Formats: sequence, C-alpha cells, structure tokens
Amino acid sequence: MGEFKGIPIVDSQPAGTRPAPVPSGAKYQTPQGFTAIKDGVKSSANAGAFVPGRKPEWLRAQLPVGQRYDAVRSVVHEHRLATVCEEAKCPNIGECWNAGTATLMLMGAVCTRACRFCAVDTGNPRGWLDADEPRNTAKTVELMRLKYVVLTSVNRDDLADGGAAHFAACVREIKTLNPGTAVEALTPDFQGVLTDVETVVDSGLDVFAQNVETVRRLTHPVRDPRAGYEQTLRVLAHAKQHRPDVLTKTSLMLGLGESETEIGETMDDLRAVGVDILTLGQYLQPTVNHLAIERWVTPEEFARYRQWGLGKGFRECVSGPLVRSSYRAEQALKGNNVGLGANGIADRNESGPA
Repeated sequence: MGEFKGIPIVDSQPAGTRPAPVPSGAKYQTPQGFTAIKDGVKSSANAGAFVPGRKPEWLRAQLPVGQRYDAVRSVVHEHRLATVCEEAKCPNIGECWNAGTATLMLMGAVCTRACRFCAVDTGNPRGWLDADEPRNTAKTVELMRLKYVVLTSVNRDDLADGGAAHFAACVREIKTLNPGTAVEALTPDFQGVLTDVETVVDSGLDVFAQNVETVRRLTHPVRDPRAGYEQTLRVLAHAKQHRPDVLTKTSLMLGLGESETEIGETMDDLRAVGVDILTLGQYLQPTVNHLAIERWVTPEEFARYRQWGLGKGFRECVSGPLVRSSYRAEQALKGNNVGLGANGIADRNESGPA
C-alpha cells in the first residue's frame, strides 16, 4: 500500500519492501513533494526530559489491538483519511476504535504549526488539498455507521481561508450522505478571521470546538506563536454569537505547570464567551522532544475540577486522566462524565462506549 499521508502503513508487504520509518524530529519528504518534520518538533539537545518513574496506575489504556480495531483502521486507510487518533498518538485509540468510533482528521497529516505538546507532523503543504476528501469522508462515515462523528484538522495557514471552505464541504457531504449523523467540528483558529469561522459554523454542524489547550500564562511556549489564548476565546465567542443553537466546546490539558487558581480563571473566561462543554485531561509527553510533564494530576483532582466546571455553568465538564477533546463525544450531554466513573476512569473491562 505504500504510504498514507506521508505516514508509513504496516501492511502485508515483505519487510524489505516497506518504507523505512522516519525518526521522530527528523525531516522527510511527503508523497505530495513538500518537506515535513516527523512528530512536529525537531530533535534538540534542550528537549524536555520524561518524568522519571512509571506512569501512575490510573493512566493505563487499552492496547490498540482487536478485530474491531483492525476493521476501523482498514476503512480509514482505504479511503485515504488521516485520523487524529493515529497522528496525535491518542492513548484511547484501542478503546475507541474497538467501539467502532474515530475522529477523522482533514486536510492531510502535516500541520503548518508546531505546538510543543502535539505530535502531528509539521511543514508547509504549499496549498495541497485532496479534492476527493469530502466525498471520501462522507463515505467512511457511512461505512462505519457512525451516528456521531468528530472532524478535526491540521492548521493550514498556507491556505487563504485556513481551509474553512474545505472543512465546510466535508461537513455538508457527511450530512447529505448521512442525514442522521451528528457532526462535531474541532477546527483550527483560522488565524482569528471570523468570516472563516462563520463558513464552518454555517455548514450544518452540531457542535463547534476550538481548543484553548492551556491557561493564559502557559499559552506560549505550549502553543505555536501564531495561536493565542485571546484568539481562541474570540473564535469561540463569535461561533456562539453567530449561531446560538450550535453547541461550543473546548479542551484544557493539565499537568503543564498551571495552578488551580489559573484553572478556575480559565473556566471563568470560557463561560464568559458562552462555551457549553469543557473537557479536562492529563497532558502526556508524546516524545522526548516535546514539553515535559510537570505533574501527574490525580483522579480525585479531576473529579473536583469537574464539579468546579459544573458549578460555573458548563452543560458538561468531561474530566479524567485519559480524557481527550473527542473522547466519547457522543455522550457529552448525558450529564454522566461520558460514562466514566466518578474519578474520571473508564472500566477497562468494558469493550468501549455504547
């Protein structure tokens, strides 16, 4: 099968014929002809060190194996789609894919930004887009029989509209082919251009998400210099003002050095712009080249932060060590921490979300 979006695919080819894996932090050439950096951050002598010792027991995730996992992976690869599950090394990929759900990543697997927490490859795609992606995305949703799909994408600052029209086209194709499917769009910030935000919000989606990622003080160096705390707040505020019927959502990583006071202040800022749903999860350092983890946030702390969020007026505050933006997204309005226990930890004896 060769390569998928510049990422080697493990398949049935003899070992000697497969593309050599690209080391993390190294440059490589994509099939589209542009240069990218594997895992988004160059190797550096100043790389953050991994937290010593074993991960806490509560951070154990289901291994990405199983018949359902293989079937989902096959469908995604057949239709030339990238998933954030793979590209961002999500720890929940086994649980979610074995439950037949996935978050699809649009506009390729190479981002124009280089946030220091993110393992998506970075580079300049120089305007490249897959014209077949909207139809392929809709067909994949149909084949996977999804009733709720999360679409996300890399940042595409190389495009005049940041990819807003392409993102919207994917949503419309899904709704046309799968009218009963709810669509959540976890989008770039479109450099704060609000007309581009409107293009996506008007596409027929049900939930609009843009991640603030961390508290104001830590925005830089955590996020790329082109991203910003206030910029994300403006995007979320405008989405809600433009379409009050569309739910708005954002995510906050913990364990990067933020204080509890800053967590509360961030919640207040998000509620002030009308954000409906907040997710809280533990930051996990994807490679040694990325930001180091400052602390492990305990399940008890996540439970307390969830109660803070609910007390401040969020319709739901999904909170737990392995929670990510799109984790069990279809259950976000059930008021039960998307089926997680009171401490934010899933029952690993279950096959996944219903």
